[in-house]
Amino acid sequence: MSLTPSTMLPLGTIAPSFELLDTVSGNRLSYEDIKGEKGTVVMFICNHCPYVIHVNEELVRLANDYRVTGFGFVAISSNDVTTYPQDGPAKMYEVAEKNDYPFPYLYDETQEVAKAYDAACTPDFYVFDNEGQLVYRGQLDDSRPKNGIPLTGRSIREALDALLGNKKVPENQKPSMGCGIKWK
Repeated sequence: MSLTPSTMLPLGTIAPSFELLDTVSGNRLSYEDIKGEKGTVVMFICNHCPYVIHVNEELVRLANDYRVTGFGFVAISSNDVTTYPQDGPAKMYEVAEKNDYPFPYLYDETQEVAKAYDAACTPDFYVFDNEGQLVYRGQLDDSRPKNGIPLTGRSIREALDALLGNKKVPENQKPSMGCGIKWK
């Protein structure tokens, strides 16, 4: 496991569109299908990464807390399933059910969506405003496996709260850290 930081897509970037298989419902979903009235959180995750496993509980809490306020949430897995079969669609379904994901868990088989978002690691987070402009990218919070800092989702919660309050999201943002995306 090699620790990889986010590449920090430029703020103001318009959300790249996509249409991917939702491994839970079996439907193909687009950005337009999942976007929220107030904004949208796009998360690149996978099944096996210890950094994602560490934050799964907070991802569920975060989505449950903010979906009711008008935010859309989606998780996308882009890992190469030839070398990492545990990240394939059937296993994605199992992980989504086990963790009771309150958001779609999409499979990016071609890895084109990860490339469009300049995603580098799992987990990697992006928050877009209601116009589809990137206002936050980076870490969930300061917690990492075994560092003793509690999971709070603070970094993303602050961005979402700023959007809810019609305030500017602070531009000083820390990159996420995790396993590098497993490219083909």
